[in-house]
Amino acid sequence: MLGLAETTATLIENARWIDPTQGINRVGRILIHYGAIAAIDPNDGDLPSELQRIDASGWIGAPGLIDLGAELGEPGREEDETIAAGTMAALAGGYTSIACTANTEPPIDTAAAVEFVRQKAMRSDRCRVHVIGCVSKHRQGKELAEIGSLVDAGAVAFSDAPGPIENTALLRRALEYCSMFDRPVFDHPEVKSLAEGGIMHEGLVQLVLGLAPIPAEAEDLATSRDLRLVESTGGRLHLTNISTSGSVDLMRRAKERGLKTTCGITPANFCLTDAALRSFDSNLKLQPPLRSEDHKEACIKGLQDGTIDAITSGHRPCALEKKMQELDLAPFGASTLETTLASVITYLIRPGILNWTQAIEKLSSAPARILGVEGGSLQIGKPADVVLIDPDHRWVVQPKGMLSRSKNNYFTGTELFGCARMVWVGGVRKYIAPIQN
Repeated sequence: MLGLAETTATLIENARWIDPTQGINRVGRILIHYGAIAAIDPNDGDLPSELQRIDASGWIGAPGLIDLGAELGEPGREEDETIAAGTMAALAGGYTSIACTANTEPPIDTAAAVEFVRQKAMRSDRCRVHVIGCVSKHRQGKELAEIGSLVDAGAVAFSDAPGPIENTALLRRALEYCSMFDRPVFDHPEVKSLAEGGIMHEGLVQLVLGLAPIPAEAEDLATSRDLRLVESTGGRLHLTNISTSGSVDLMRRAKERGLKTTCGITPANFCLTDAALRSFDSNLKLQPPLRSEDHKEACIKGLQDGTIDAITSGHRPCALEKKMQELDLAPFGASTLETTLASVITYLIRPGILNWTQAIEKLSSAPARILGVEGGSLQIGKPADVVLIDPDHRWVVQPKGMLSRSKNNYFTGTELFGCARMVWVGGVRKYIAPIQN
Protein backbone atom coordinates (compact mmCIF):
# COMPACT_ATOMS: atom_id res chain seq x y z
CA MET A 1 0.00 0.00 0.00
CA LEU A 2 1.39 3.38 -1.00
CA GLY A 3 0.47 6.97 -0.41
CA LEU A 4 -0.56 6.45 3.19
CA ALA A 5 -1.52 9.58 5.08
CA GLU A 6 1.26 10.61 7.47
CA THR A 7 1.17 12.75 10.57
CA THR A 8 4.01 15.12 11.32
CA ALA A 9 5.92 12.51 13.33
CA THR A 10 5.76 8.77 13.98
CA LEU A 11 6.73 7.05 17.22
CA ILE A 12 7.33 3.31 16.88
CA GLU A 13 7.09 1.72 20.31
CA ASN A 14 7.87 -1.64 21.92
CA ALA A 15 9.85 -3.10 19.01
CA ARG A 16 13.10 -4.93 19.58
CA TRP A 17 15.49 -2.64 17.75
CA ILE A 18 18.54 -4.06 16.00
CA ASP A 19 21.29 -1.83 14.61
CA PRO A 20 24.71 -3.49 14.17
CA THR A 21 26.40 -0.16 13.41
CA GLN A 22 25.56 1.22 16.87
CA GLY A 23 25.49 -1.99 18.87
CA ILE A 24 21.75 -1.61 19.52
CA ASN A 25 19.80 -4.73 20.44
CA ARG A 26 17.01 -3.87 22.84
CA VAL A 27 13.32 -3.16 23.20
CA GLY A 28 12.60 0.53 22.88
CA ARG A 29 11.09 3.19 20.70
CA ILE A 30 12.23 5.36 17.83
CA LEU A 31 10.90 8.72 16.69
CA ILE A 32 10.69 9.47 12.96
CA HIS A 33 10.33 13.18 12.19
CA TYR A 34 10.90 15.21 9.02
CA GLY A 35 12.04 12.12 7.14
CA ALA A 36 14.85 11.23 9.53
CA ILE A 37 15.54 9.26 12.70
CA ALA A 38 14.86 12.04 15.21
CA ALA A 39 15.43 10.23 18.52
CA ILE A 40 16.00 6.83 20.09
CA ASP A 41 14.06 6.20 23.30
CA PRO A 42 12.92 9.85 23.60
CA ASN A 43 11.34 11.17 26.80
CA ASP A 44 7.60 11.84 26.60
CA GLY A 45 8.26 15.51 27.25
CA ASP A 46 10.39 15.73 24.12
CA LEU A 47 7.76 14.34 21.76
CA PRO A 48 6.03 16.52 19.15
CA SER A 49 2.43 17.45 19.89
CA GLU A 50 1.18 15.94 16.63
CA LEU A 51 2.20 12.32 16.72
CA GLN A 52 1.25 8.94 15.31
CA ARG A 53 2.02 6.05 17.64
CA ILE A 54 2.61 2.51 16.38
CA ASP A 55 2.74 -0.39 18.81
CA ALA A 56 5.25 -2.89 17.42
CA SER A 57 5.20 -5.35 20.33
CA GLY A 58 6.72 -8.68 19.34
CA TRP A 59 8.28 -7.27 16.20
CA ILE A 60 11.86 -6.54 15.18
CA GLY A 61 12.72 -2.99 14.15
CA ALA A 62 15.78 -2.54 11.95
CA PRO A 63 17.34 -0.39 9.25
CA GLY A 64 15.70 -1.17 5.93
CA LEU A 65 17.22 -4.03 3.98
CA ILE A 66 19.53 -3.23 1.06
CA ASP A 67 19.97 -5.58 -1.90
CA LEU A 68 23.20 -5.75 -3.86
CA GLY A 69 21.80 -6.87 -7.19
CA ALA A 70 18.25 -7.17 -8.50
CA GLU A 71 17.23 -7.42 -12.14
CA LEU A 72 14.47 -4.90 -12.83
CA GLY A 73 13.87 -5.69 -16.49
CA GLU A 74 13.56 -2.16 -17.83
CA PRO A 75 14.43 -1.33 -20.46
CA GLY A 76 13.96 -4.24 -22.85
CA ARG A 77 12.78 -7.14 -20.68
CA GLU A 78 9.51 -5.87 -19.30
CA GLU A 79 7.94 -9.30 -19.77
CA ASP A 80 10.14 -10.48 -16.88
CA GLU A 81 9.99 -7.48 -14.55
CA THR A 82 9.35 -3.75 -14.43
CA ILE A 83 10.82 -1.12 -12.16
CA ALA A 84 7.37 -0.44 -10.69
CA ALA A 85 6.65 -4.10 -9.92
CA GLY A 86 10.19 -4.89 -8.81
CA THR A 87 10.34 -2.01 -6.34
CA MET A 88 6.93 -2.97 -4.95
CA ALA A 89 8.17 -6.53 -4.47
CA ALA A 90 11.24 -5.12 -2.76
CA LEU A 91 9.12 -3.22 -0.24
CA ALA A 92 7.12 -6.36 0.50
CA GLY A 93 10.43 -8.11 1.22
CA GLY A 94 11.53 -5.39 3.66
CA TYR A 95 13.94 -3.64 1.29
CA THR A 96 14.26 0.13 1.33
CA SER A 97 17.09 0.18 -1.25
CA ILE A 98 18.06 -2.10 -4.10
CA ALA A 99 20.90 -2.01 -6.62
CA CYS A 100 19.69 -2.48 -10.20
CA THR A 101 21.91 -4.73 -12.32
CA ALA A 102 23.15 -3.58 -15.71
CA ASN A 103 21.91 -6.46 -17.90
CA THR A 104 19.01 -4.61 -19.46
CA GLU A 105 18.42 -4.31 -23.21
CA PRO A 106 20.22 -2.10 -24.10
CA PRO A 107 22.57 -2.53 -21.14
CA ILE A 108 23.34 0.27 -18.69
CA ASP A 109 26.59 1.42 -20.30
CA THR A 110 25.77 5.09 -20.89
CA ALA A 111 24.86 8.05 -18.71
CA ALA A 112 21.47 8.19 -20.43
CA ALA A 113 20.76 4.58 -19.44
CA VAL A 114 21.61 5.32 -15.81
CA GLU A 115 19.36 8.35 -15.87
CA PHE A 116 16.51 6.36 -17.41
CA VAL A 117 16.48 3.86 -14.54
CA ARG A 118 16.80 6.57 -11.90
CA GLN A 119 13.94 8.60 -13.37
CA LYS A 120 11.66 5.56 -13.69
CA ALA A 121 12.41 4.64 -10.10
CA MET A 122 11.67 8.17 -8.91
CA ARG A 123 8.32 8.14 -10.70
CA SER A 124 7.46 4.78 -9.15
CA ASP A 125 8.23 6.39 -5.77
CA ARG A 126 8.66 3.18 -3.82
CA CYS A 127 12.05 2.01 -2.57
CA ARG A 128 15.37 3.63 -3.45
CA VAL A 129 17.06 2.29 -6.59
CA HIS A 130 20.82 2.53 -7.00
CA VAL A 131 22.22 1.80 -10.44
CA ILE A 132 25.08 -0.56 -11.29
CA GLY A 133 26.76 0.37 -14.56
CA CYS A 134 28.44 -1.94 -17.05
CA VAL A 135 32.14 -2.67 -16.78
CA SER A 136 32.40 -3.13 -20.54
CA LYS A 137 30.60 -1.48 -23.43
CA HIS A 138 27.47 -3.41 -24.34
CA ARG A 139 28.50 -6.02 -21.72
CA GLN A 140 30.63 -7.63 -24.43
CA GLY A 141 33.83 -7.84 -22.37
CA LYS A 142 36.00 -6.18 -25.00
CA GLU A 143 36.26 -2.47 -24.23
CA LEU A 144 35.96 -0.63 -20.94
CA ALA A 145 32.75 1.38 -20.56
CA GLU A 146 32.85 5.14 -19.98
CA ILE A 147 33.28 4.72 -16.23
CA GLY A 148 33.71 8.43 -15.50
CA SER A 149 30.49 9.50 -17.21
CA LEU A 150 28.59 6.64 -15.56
CA VAL A 151 29.85 7.77 -12.15
CA ASP A 152 28.77 11.34 -12.92
CA ALA A 153 25.32 10.01 -13.84
CA GLY A 154 25.03 8.24 -10.48
CA ALA A 155 26.31 4.68 -10.94
CA VAL A 156 27.40 3.26 -7.57
CA ALA A 157 29.24 0.15 -8.81
CA PHE A 158 30.25 -1.61 -12.03
CA SER A 159 29.53 -5.12 -13.23
CA ASP A 160 28.76 -7.26 -16.26
CA ALA A 161 26.79 -9.70 -14.09
CA PRO A 162 25.08 -12.08 -14.32
CA GLY A 163 27.82 -12.91 -16.79
CA PRO A 164 31.44 -13.04 -15.63
CA ILE A 165 34.17 -10.60 -16.66
CA GLU A 166 36.12 -13.11 -18.72
CA ASN A 167 38.73 -10.73 -20.11
CA THR A 168 41.45 -10.65 -17.45
CA ALA A 169 43.14 -7.55 -18.85
CA LEU A 170 39.79 -5.74 -18.90
CA LEU A 171 39.08 -6.66 -15.28
CA ARG A 172 42.52 -5.45 -14.25
CA ARG A 173 41.95 -2.08 -15.95
CA ALA A 174 38.47 -1.84 -14.42
CA LEU A 175 39.81 -2.40 -10.90
CA GLU A 176 42.47 0.27 -11.43
CA TYR A 177 40.12 2.78 -13.03
CA CYS A 178 37.20 2.31 -10.64
CA SER A 179 39.52 2.79 -7.67
CA MET A 180 40.03 6.38 -8.88
CA PHE A 181 36.33 6.97 -8.24
CA ASP A 182 36.17 4.78 -5.10
CA ARG A 183 33.66 2.47 -6.76
CA PRO A 184 33.65 -1.32 -6.42
CA VAL A 185 33.72 -3.77 -9.29
CA PHE A 186 31.17 -6.58 -8.96
CA ASP A 187 32.04 -9.86 -10.65
CA HIS A 188 30.19 -13.13 -10.99
CA PRO A 189 33.08 -15.61 -10.55
CA GLU A 190 32.87 -18.20 -13.29
CA VAL A 191 35.16 -19.60 -15.95
CA LYS A 192 32.65 -19.64 -18.75
CA SER A 193 34.39 -22.30 -20.83
CA LEU A 194 34.04 -24.76 -17.93
CA ALA A 195 30.42 -23.89 -17.13
CA GLU A 196 29.04 -23.27 -20.63
CA GLY A 197 26.05 -25.48 -21.45
CA GLY A 198 25.79 -26.66 -17.85
CA ILE A 199 22.51 -26.95 -16.00
CA MET A 200 23.39 -28.04 -12.46
CA HIS A 201 26.25 -28.69 -10.06
CA GLU A 202 28.62 -31.42 -11.17
CA GLY A 203 28.33 -34.36 -8.79
CA LEU A 204 26.54 -37.59 -7.96
CA VAL A 205 23.03 -36.16 -8.32
CA GLN A 206 23.96 -34.68 -11.69
CA LEU A 207 25.29 -38.03 -12.87
CA VAL A 208 22.11 -39.81 -11.81
CA LEU A 209 19.89 -37.23 -13.49
CA GLY A 210 22.01 -37.10 -16.63
CA LEU A 211 22.07 -33.30 -16.79
CA ALA A 212 24.94 -31.19 -18.10
CA PRO A 213 27.39 -30.25 -15.32
CA ILE A 214 28.63 -26.97 -13.88
CA PRO A 215 31.78 -27.91 -11.97
CA ALA A 216 32.76 -26.15 -8.75
CA GLU A 217 36.15 -25.48 -10.34
CA ALA A 218 34.50 -23.02 -12.74
CA GLU A 219 33.84 -20.76 -9.77
CA ASP A 220 36.98 -21.53 -7.78
CA LEU A 221 39.38 -20.68 -10.60
CA ALA A 222 37.62 -17.40 -11.34
CA THR A 223 37.60 -16.46 -7.65
CA SER A 224 41.34 -17.14 -7.42
CA ARG A 225 42.06 -15.00 -10.50
CA ASP A 226 39.90 -12.13 -9.26
CA LEU A 227 41.53 -12.07 -5.84
CA ARG A 228 44.99 -12.09 -7.38
CA LEU A 229 44.05 -9.04 -9.45
CA VAL A 230 42.77 -7.25 -6.36
CA GLU A 231 46.08 -7.92 -4.67
CA SER A 232 48.06 -6.53 -7.59
CA THR A 233 45.88 -3.46 -8.27
CA GLY A 234 44.61 -2.47 -4.84
CA GLY A 235 41.12 -2.14 -6.32
CA ARG A 236 37.80 -2.89 -4.65
CA LEU A 237 36.11 -6.13 -5.68
CA HIS A 238 32.80 -7.68 -4.68
CA LEU A 239 32.11 -11.26 -5.74
CA THR A 240 28.38 -11.24 -6.30
CA ASN A 241 27.22 -14.70 -5.26
CA ILE A 242 29.67 -17.36 -4.21
CA SER A 243 28.56 -20.96 -3.74
CA THR A 244 31.54 -23.29 -3.32
CA SER A 245 33.75 -24.36 -0.43
CA GLY A 246 36.76 -23.38 -2.53
CA SER A 247 35.53 -19.80 -2.95
CA VAL A 248 34.78 -19.51 0.77
CA ASP A 249 38.29 -20.69 1.63
CA LEU A 250 39.91 -18.33 -0.88
CA MET A 251 37.87 -15.40 0.44
CA ARG A 252 38.77 -16.25 4.03
CA ARG A 253 42.48 -16.20 3.21
CA ALA A 254 42.14 -13.00 1.17
CA LYS A 255 40.57 -11.22 4.13
CA GLU A 256 43.33 -12.45 6.41
CA ARG A 257 45.76 -10.73 4.02
CA GLY A 258 43.73 -7.52 4.18
CA LEU A 259 42.56 -7.41 0.57
CA LYS A 260 39.77 -4.97 -0.26
CA THR A 261 37.29 -7.61 -1.25
CA THR A 262 33.80 -8.63 -0.19
CA CYS A 263 31.35 -11.29 -1.27
CA GLY A 264 27.69 -12.21 -1.10
CA ILE A 265 25.51 -15.29 -1.22
CA THR A 266 21.92 -15.95 -2.24
CA PRO A 267 19.46 -17.88 -0.03
CA ALA A 268 19.40 -20.81 -2.46
CA ASN A 269 23.00 -21.69 -1.63
CA PHE A 270 22.53 -21.84 2.15
CA CYS A 271 18.98 -23.26 2.14
CA LEU A 272 18.94 -25.91 -0.59
CA THR A 273 21.19 -28.47 -2.28
CA ASP A 274 21.41 -29.97 -5.74
CA ALA A 275 19.25 -32.88 -4.54
CA ALA A 276 16.24 -30.59 -4.94
CA LEU A 277 16.67 -30.77 -8.73
CA ARG A 278 15.45 -34.36 -8.68
CA SER A 279 12.06 -32.70 -9.18
CA PHE A 280 13.26 -31.20 -12.51
CA ASP A 281 11.58 -27.95 -11.39
CA SER A 282 12.89 -25.16 -13.62
CA ASN A 283 12.52 -22.70 -10.73
CA LEU A 284 15.54 -24.48 -9.24
CA LYS A 285 17.71 -23.79 -12.28
CA LEU A 286 19.85 -21.05 -10.83
CA GLN A 287 23.14 -19.27 -11.35
CA PRO A 288 25.26 -20.09 -9.41
CA PRO A 289 23.68 -23.53 -9.24
CA LEU A 290 22.50 -25.37 -6.16
CA ARG A 291 25.56 -27.18 -4.81
CA SER A 292 26.06 -30.38 -2.80
CA GLU A 293 25.73 -30.59 0.98
CA ASP A 294 29.46 -30.08 1.66
CA HIS A 295 29.49 -26.82 -0.29
CA LYS A 296 26.33 -25.66 1.46
CA GLU A 297 27.87 -26.34 4.89
CA ALA A 298 31.04 -24.45 3.91
CA CYS A 299 28.91 -21.46 2.89
CA ILE A 300 27.04 -21.56 6.21
CA LYS A 301 30.35 -21.57 8.07
CA GLY A 302 31.43 -18.61 5.93
CA LEU A 303 28.31 -16.74 6.98
CA GLN A 304 28.96 -17.49 10.62
CA ASP A 305 32.60 -16.40 10.71
CA GLY A 306 32.10 -13.29 8.59
CA THR A 307 33.90 -14.52 5.47
CA ILE A 308 30.66 -13.94 3.53
CA ASP A 309 29.74 -10.30 4.03
CA ALA A 310 26.26 -10.01 2.58
CA ILE A 311 23.11 -11.93 1.78
CA THR A 312 21.65 -10.82 -1.52
CA SER A 313 18.32 -11.77 -3.06
CA GLY A 314 19.71 -12.88 -6.43
CA HIS A 315 16.42 -11.54 -7.85
CA ARG A 316 16.40 -12.69 -11.46
CA PRO A 317 12.75 -13.01 -12.50
CA CYS A 318 11.73 -14.85 -15.65
CA ALA A 319 8.38 -14.70 -17.41
CA LEU A 320 6.19 -17.77 -16.90
CA GLU A 321 6.36 -18.87 -20.52
CA LYS A 322 10.16 -18.92 -20.36
CA LYS A 323 10.28 -21.10 -17.26
CA MET A 324 7.61 -23.47 -18.60
CA GLN A 325 10.15 -25.12 -20.88
CA GLU A 326 12.28 -28.22 -20.50
CA LEU A 327 15.03 -27.78 -17.97
CA ASP A 328 17.82 -27.47 -20.54
CA LEU A 329 15.91 -24.71 -22.38
CA ALA A 330 14.57 -22.74 -19.42
CA PRO A 331 16.63 -19.68 -18.38
CA PHE A 332 18.44 -19.40 -15.08
CA GLY A 333 16.82 -17.37 -12.33
CA ALA A 334 14.04 -16.86 -9.80
CA SER A 335 12.01 -14.01 -8.34
CA THR A 336 13.28 -13.73 -4.78
CA LEU A 337 13.00 -10.22 -3.35
CA GLU A 338 9.85 -11.20 -1.44
CA THR A 339 11.25 -14.35 0.16
CA THR A 340 14.87 -13.52 1.06
CA LEU A 341 14.11 -12.11 4.53
CA ALA A 342 11.83 -15.03 5.40
CA SER A 343 14.39 -17.55 4.17
CA VAL A 344 17.04 -15.99 6.43
CA ILE A 345 14.69 -16.16 9.42
CA THR A 346 13.61 -19.74 8.62
CA TYR A 347 16.95 -21.29 7.71
CA LEU A 348 19.49 -19.21 9.64
CA ILE A 349 17.97 -17.36 12.61
CA ARG A 350 15.45 -19.88 13.93
CA PRO A 351 17.98 -22.79 13.85
CA GLY A 352 20.50 -20.58 15.70
CA ILE A 353 23.04 -20.38 12.86
CA LEU A 354 22.98 -16.56 12.89
CA ASN A 355 21.59 -14.16 15.47
CA TRP A 356 19.51 -11.13 14.58
CA THR A 357 22.43 -8.72 14.74
CA GLN A 358 24.46 -10.86 12.32
CA ALA A 359 21.50 -11.21 9.97
CA ILE A 360 20.73 -7.47 9.83
CA GLU A 361 24.44 -6.80 9.29
CA LYS A 362 24.43 -9.03 6.21
CA LEU A 363 21.07 -7.84 4.89
CA SER A 364 21.45 -4.11 5.51
CA SER A 365 24.57 -2.63 7.12
CA ALA A 366 27.19 -4.47 5.06
CA PRO A 367 25.42 -3.87 1.71
CA ALA A 368 25.28 -0.14 2.51
CA ARG A 369 29.04 -0.10 3.10
CA ILE A 370 29.78 -2.14 -0.01
CA LEU A 371 27.74 0.16 -2.23
CA GLY A 372 28.86 3.30 -0.41
CA VAL A 373 25.28 4.51 0.02
CA GLU A 374 23.25 5.81 2.95
CA GLY A 375 21.26 3.32 4.95
CA GLY A 376 21.99 0.27 7.04
CA SER A 377 21.80 2.29 10.26
CA LEU A 378 19.32 3.86 12.65
CA GLN A 379 21.68 6.69 13.50
CA ILE A 380 19.99 9.91 14.63
CA GLY A 381 19.79 12.44 11.82
CA LYS A 382 20.03 9.85 9.05
CA PRO A 383 17.14 9.19 6.62
CA ALA A 384 14.48 7.05 8.25
CA ASP A 385 14.71 3.89 6.15
CA VAL A 386 13.11 1.46 8.57
CA VAL A 387 11.53 -1.99 8.48
CA LEU A 388 9.33 -3.65 11.08
CA ILE A 389 9.61 -7.44 10.94
CA ASP A 390 7.19 -9.99 12.35
CA PRO A 391 9.56 -12.89 13.05
CA ASP A 392 6.88 -15.44 13.93
CA HIS A 393 4.41 -15.02 11.08
CA ARG A 394 4.00 -18.29 9.18
CA TRP A 395 3.09 -18.27 5.51
CA VAL A 396 3.26 -20.49 2.46
CA VAL A 397 4.91 -19.08 -0.67
CA GLN A 398 2.34 -18.96 -3.46
CA PRO A 399 2.65 -17.26 -6.87
CA LYS A 400 -0.75 -15.58 -6.56
CA GLY A 401 0.44 -13.59 -3.56
CA MET A 402 3.64 -12.29 -5.15
CA LEU A 403 4.00 -8.68 -6.29
CA SER A 404 6.90 -9.22 -8.70
CA ARG A 405 5.79 -9.37 -12.32
CA SER A 406 7.24 -12.88 -12.58
CA LYS A 407 6.16 -15.43 -9.99
CA ASN A 408 8.89 -18.05 -10.31
CA ASN A 409 10.32 -18.84 -6.89
CA TYR A 410 12.15 -21.92 -5.64
CA PHE A 411 10.26 -21.80 -2.33
CA THR A 412 6.82 -22.14 -3.96
CA GLY A 413 4.67 -24.33 -1.73
CA THR A 414 7.13 -24.05 1.19
CA GLU A 415 6.14 -22.71 4.60
CA LEU A 416 8.42 -19.88 5.75
CA PHE A 417 8.62 -17.83 8.92
CA GLY A 418 8.76 -14.04 9.11
CA CYS A 419 7.65 -11.09 7.01
CA ALA A 420 8.02 -7.34 6.71
CA ARG A 421 5.00 -5.72 8.37
CA MET A 422 5.75 -2.04 7.66
CA VAL A 423 8.41 -0.21 5.70
CA TRP A 424 9.40 3.47 5.76
CA VAL A 425 11.60 5.08 3.10
CA GLY A 426 12.87 8.54 3.97
CA GLY A 427 10.38 8.72 6.82
CA VAL A 428 7.38 8.01 4.58
CA ARG A 429 5.52 4.78 5.18
CA LYS A 430 5.53 3.01 1.83
CA TYR A 431 4.26 -0.44 2.74
CA ILE A 432 1.91 -2.19 5.15
CA ALA A 433 1.58 -5.95 4.84
CA PRO A 434 -1.95 -7.12 4.04
CA ILE A 435 -3.82 -8.74 6.90
CA GLN A 436 -3.44 -12.49 6.67
CA ASN A 437 -4.98 -15.26 8.69
